[in-house]
Amino acid sequence: MAVIVFCEVKARASSEFGGPAAAVNWQKQRRLRRLAAAWLAANRPTGLVEVRFDVAAVVGARIEVFEGAF
Repeated sequence: MAVIVFCEVKARASSEFGGPAAAVNWQKQRRLRRLAAAWLAANRPTGLVEVRFDVAAVVGARIEVFEGAF
């Protein structure tokens, strides 16, 4: 089974005003789901596929990836 991953990348120079992952709120998640549905409809992957939504949070030079974030 193939896995199609849609990844939202958020970056901050520092975590002084909150982490970048916190910026992926329910509105952003809803938008990403709609964009993913449109992409899947337009590209029609063959066979069984799993869809996963990840978030990559970048603070300075540090990167943290949250697989299956929502």
